[in-house]
Amino acid sequence: MKSNVAAFEVITNQILRKLEEGVVPWHRPWSSPAGIPKNLVNKREYRGCNFFILSMAGYASPFWLTYRQAKDRSGHIKKGEKGTPVVFWKWLNIKEDDEGESEVIGKTIPLVRYYTVFNLAQCEGIEAPKEETPTFEWDPIEKCEEVIKGMKNPPVISYGHNKNCYVPSLDTIRMVNRELFESGEDYYATLFHESVHSCGHESRLARQSIVDICPFGSTNYSREELIAETGCALLCAHTGIENKTIDNSAAYIGNWLTKLKNDKKLVIIAAGQAQKSVDYILGRTESESEESEE
Repeated sequence: MKSNVAAFEVITNQILRKLEEGVVPWHRPWSSPAGIPKNLVNKREYRGCNFFILSMAGYASPFWLTYRQAKDRSGHIKKGEKGTPVVFWKWLNIKEDDEGESEVIGKTIPLVRYYTVFNLAQCEGIEAPKEETPTFEWDPIEKCEEVIKGMKNPPVISYGHNKNCYVPSLDTIRMVNRELFESGEDYYATLFHESVHSCGHESRLARQSIVDICPFGSTNYSREELIAETGCALLCAHTGIENKTIDNSAAYIGNWLTKLKNDKKLVIIAAGQAQKSVDYILGRTESESEESEE
């Protein structure tokens, strides 16, 4: 457990980073068992800012534990996994002299600490508690299915993961199971976003922001997220599901525009890259993609 001074800064920075990513702290479009993050050992639900911090991490499992708790259960943290800081605080009663006088005054101050926890999905050798996972009726949308299945040289789409992401080194889109999404629109919007990322692979459009290593917060990282969400919005419009996703897309894009300091040239370039990805996914030829003023 780390001490006082750094606690507020660590937790605040954690939330700010997620907000900069366009993450809505109180919502994600897929469900997890029991929903609310909780400690694996004592089953105590995390409250306050800890609820938001752990919800924003994006894991399907709601269970978290410390390094020591994992070790005590003969398990271990997977190599390379990074923990998530959460805050612990309580009120302490102290006594102090009043300006050098002998009178003693009782005073209450907050004691704040932060410590690191890991999601159960980041651990090995620890069995998950048996809990019922809320699911939704899976209702595929025909036009969206046609888009995904019609993509030439597609990446592998793998299900059953704890996060949705595109892994360039494996050329694989990782998705949580479809029945965990609250609606078909949410599922396809997420898959469209990751599919646009995959278009940047060296075997397709060889986009610099995918081919090169782009650390979080870098210009290329920010540009790539803007490309992916803009392309997602275009595909949602093409398939007619934009009314269900446009609010989230607009908020997401708005956050990245702020991140990029509203660089209008960069926005135009990103939009052009997004359109190229959409054309690739839809199998449009160059002549079909050209705009005309006639």
